[in-house]
Amino acid sequence: MTTYKELKGTNIQAVSSDPSNPIEGQVWYNTTSNVTKGRAATAAGAWSSGGNMNTARVDMGGAGIYTAALAFGGENASGTPVAITESYDGSSWTEVNDLNTARYGMGGAGTQTAALCFGGTPPETAATESWNGTNWTEVNDLTDARQIGGSNGTQTSALLYGGTPTPGGTANTESWNGTNWTEVNNLNTARWRLGGTGADNTAALAIGGRAGSWYDNVESWNGTNWTEVNDLNTARIALGASGPSTSALAFGGELAPGTVAQNNEEWNGTNWTEITDLSTARNRPVSAGPGTSASLAAGGSATGSPSYTAATEEWLGAGAGVTRTFTDS
Repeated sequence: MTTYKELKGTNIQAVSSDPSNPIEGQVWYNTTSNVTKGRAATAAGAWSSGGNMNTARVDMGGAGIYTAALAFGGENASGTPVAITESYDGSSWTEVNDLNTARYGMGGAGTQTAALCFGGTPPETAATESWNGTNWTEVNDLTDARQIGGSNGTQTSALLYGGTPTPGGTANTESWNGTNWTEVNNLNTARWRLGGTGADNTAALAIGGRAGSWYDNVESWNGTNWTEVNDLNTARIALGASGPSTSALAFGGELAPGTVAQNNEEWNGTNWTEITDLSTARNRPVSAGPGTSASLAAGGSATGSPSYTAATEEWLGAGAGVTRTFTDS
């Protein structure tokens, strides 16, 4: 029988904490948790538990990637808008400096150290704030005050589309150039509570949402116009989304009034494919990540009571390295 030392040239190491960057096939014994662990590659994408947020809430703005994320604002379990900002390092959330204006239903864009927060409620606002890694600063307002639209981009190149207060939702789209917002061409379908994702204000996806009914519609933005592309497999609203417009992830949401979704779909630039579901059904989460290879879903409203959750899940796509714990069963 071949031993681990014969395969790898070393004995299984005893360490007090997990290696920060293990390689595939590496095995170690964690003396703190008293378990043996190893590094493997995922055969298919999977969600795993991350660190809980400090404050359970819904309808936050978000920025960053799954190991360096920012979540700001939102509505807490008491129904109160908050200004709280939390930063995620891949394992735990830390409270940092608050927004200037407490709100929920805002748009978000950028990174953990250079983010943008815009719109939100109550009441519907056009306020925009810029984050420099330490503080939020008020900058130029949106053209139209609104909430719960789709958004994406960077601190200097962002997009906001759809939302309310227009009855039935609005189709308005605004583009941010780092200084000002400018109205550009509208969505084909007016809607609100849609998912949004994309690299900047030249490439985006508007996903799902509702007006009179729940939509599976998806539209792609090329910097000038919106074009209808292939639909989601499952119509839903209030979903999370991450990634570029050619390789995105859409997860969670609401399937019908009071029915929260676990659904997770992957976009390859042409079609949506149903893949591994979220572990916890939820709507109105904050999302961050490069998309199909890795992502994050945090907070939102789950089933049960209390429904507002602080739970975080991290997505790693097929072929990604994951740490496994060995058991004797």
